[in-house]
Amino acid sequence: MPQRPSRPLALTQGDPAGIGPDITLAAWLRRGELGLKPFLFLGDPDVLGARARQLKLDVPLRQADPSTASRIFADALPVQPIAAGVQVVAGEPQVATAKGTIAAIETAVALSMSGAAAAVVTNPIAKSVLYDAGFGFPGHTEFLADLATRATGKPVMPVMLLAGPKLRAIPVTIHIPLKDVPGALTTDLIVETCRITDHDLRTRFGIARPRLAIAGLNPHAGENGALGKEDAEIIHPAIEILRKDGIDAVGPLPADTMFHDDARRRYDVAICMYHDQALIPAKALGFDDSVNVTLGLPFVRTSPDHGTAFGIAGKGIAKEDSLVAALKLASEISKTGSNH
Repeated sequence: MPQRPSRPLALTQGDPAGIGPDITLAAWLRRGELGLKPFLFLGDPDVLGARARQLKLDVPLRQADPSTASRIFADALPVQPIAAGVQVVAGEPQVATAKGTIAAIETAVALSMSGAAAAVVTNPIAKSVLYDAGFGFPGHTEFLADLATRATGKPVMPVMLLAGPKLRAIPVTIHIPLKDVPGALTTDLIVETCRITDHDLRTRFGIARPRLAIAGLNPHAGENGALGKEDAEIIHPAIEILRKDGIDAVGPLPADTMFHDDARRRYDVAICMYHDQALIPAKALGFDDSVNVTLGLPFVRTSPDHGTAFGIAGKGIAKEDSLVAALKLASEISKTGSNH
């Protein structure tokens, strides 16, 4: 009986004017050296071919779908065509490409939800370009949650995890202005974020009893109320609830002492109160090889932990390390799987 081909990862094009095409081509060229599992590129083959010629890379492209991608991956980069909608120039973003960028994400989610693809890996998008086209979500994370909710009929709460070789960090509040963080931060939000984190670290990352280090919001975690009351009134009650649930949570901890080498050995993930509190240490400790993972979804999703980098698109200097890490992690954690 012939062996069924393995399911590929569904890799979206991201913004076609950014470095998504560059790092996709570079990753495929290193597939054997790095032991990469097959991935199916969802995007415009003309853009990918033009970028390969611009970068002087010998990458054969072949039209494919999830049923054929794994068989041809060793010899050609499999592409499921999604038109960019306009001629694309590296480094020059255009609103006209937004429809194709969104369609690639929607297709990747549909393939993963149906079981045709093993996981979703997303190349970087330019949110400003999508906003100008009427995109109604703060970012990738929120859009993926909406697609999952529509597909399942059940509310989905996404949790952003930055996973690097030296640190895992999660922001409780994500794409909102800093001035709005204290008002958005609630005990319930912290508790639910931590419950999802604990669940997915157990089921997808194989950590039997995850250790959660929970940061304070204010300097010195509020200094007993002298520097703010949120730590005592919002964060501490959340930790008490989590402990009663059997979750190993400690804090609130002063954020300025959470990320040195000795401190990081004491926990498996840092739960931070706002975007930069999590992303600054995550990127400082692993800019080229950290991965953005969305927890709480009924499918696996990873992404490089960097942006579109329009300024270097098409110049042959973009590093594929973070995309490679995203592809490897997606393949690894999709083996265990977890439905919410």
